[in-house]
Amino acid sequence: MLIVQKYGGTSVGNPERIRNVAKRVVRTKEAGHDVVVVLSAMSGETDKLINLANQVCENPDPREMDMLVSTGERVTIALLAMAIHTLGHKAQSFTGRQAGIVSDSVHTKARIEKISGERVKQALKEGKIAVVAGFQGINEQDDVTTLGRGGSDLSAVAVAAALKADLCDIYTDVDGVYTTDPNMVPQARKLDKISYDEMLELASLGAKVLQTRSVEFAKKYNVPVRVLSSFNDNPGTLVTREDADMEKVVVSGVAYDKNQVKVTVTGVPDKPGVAAKIFNEISANNIIVDMIIQNIGEGGLTDMSFTVPKTDAKKTAELMRKVVAEVGAKGVAVKEDIAKISIVGVGMRSHSGVAAKMFSAMAKEGINIMMISTSEIKISIVIDAKYTELAVRVLHETFEMEKAA
Repeated sequence: MLIVQKYGGTSVGNPERIRNVAKRVVRTKEAGHDVVVVLSAMSGETDKLINLANQVCENPDPREMDMLVSTGERVTIALLAMAIHTLGHKAQSFTGRQAGIVSDSVHTKARIEKISGERVKQALKEGKIAVVAGFQGINEQDDVTTLGRGGSDLSAVAVAAALKADLCDIYTDVDGVYTTDPNMVPQARKLDKISYDEMLELASLGAKVLQTRSVEFAKKYNVPVRVLSSFNDNPGTLVTREDADMEKVVVSGVAYDKNQVKVTVTGVPDKPGVAAKIFNEISANNIIVDMIIQNIGEGGLTDMSFTVPKTDAKKTAELMRKVVAEVGAKGVAVKEDIAKISIVGVGMRSHSGVAAKMFSAMAKEGINIMMISTSEIKISIVIDAKYTELAVRVLHETFEMEKAA
């Protein structure tokens, strides 16, 4: 078997942990498998580098930021290769460039376009363990690019797809995917398996186990992904194609996200083209909009609210002030203390009354719902951030997620 293993920042957080990862990798090799390892930077290292940049310059150039933060992974791949050598096995480290990971040119959040992987394949042919830097690639101009936060997950899945690996194991500090955050709800249950679609929704809704784009990639190329812990040998969670058993469970998980802000543009002229102007401006600046709600207009004016990541709040407010002046709206308001709470499950397709049950549970606790959005297998609501924990606990209990199917 060809297995791709990815280890996150906490798994390689210090020399002792790197040696432990080396032992785990060697165990897999000695079991008769070919192994490619994809690594993140040591935990906290990327933040440290970003902090350094901000001390030198208020608005660092994105190209130079990529050059800077991509150094974190180069440290861990070299150290792991050294640790594997001391255990008597051959290993070779590769940067994103050397592994042939080619991306577009959107610095700090680039998208992978292709992976040649020629040097990685050659290393495997020679019986070596290939150690690849996650989170980074190279664009057509030969500039280093990075794939955005959590990009090492994406690197691992993309490498697994390119090499036609049999399995992609994502090692992290949790031993699988839970029905919700176990730190918040002690009754949370680990799932044996979950569909790509459910994992995609949970990842995009705040569950930090896997990065969204990595799940999209896994689904597109049908890469089986296992989520495991690098600190124990517990069986993890398999992320795979949907099967009949999954339909039986109405709600598989509840996620929360406090990293969003609600932006409201007030007194917007209620006429064709205005919404397009607002969202074209945001899109042109690579800002991702999540939920959108438009109030019923009065006197030819309406209010439009939408959510964006907290990190883009300042930029979005500046852009909207410009749009307000252009379209003749009244103003812009940004509300930061919000949380998005979501329930997810492929079983929603075949069960009715799920939304009513969710809203009733919130009403019973006196929690006001500001925004609602739905998909075939998900319902999300925006509430005051102070009710986050209560809402998650109540929904976990309401849909009896602590019980196995």
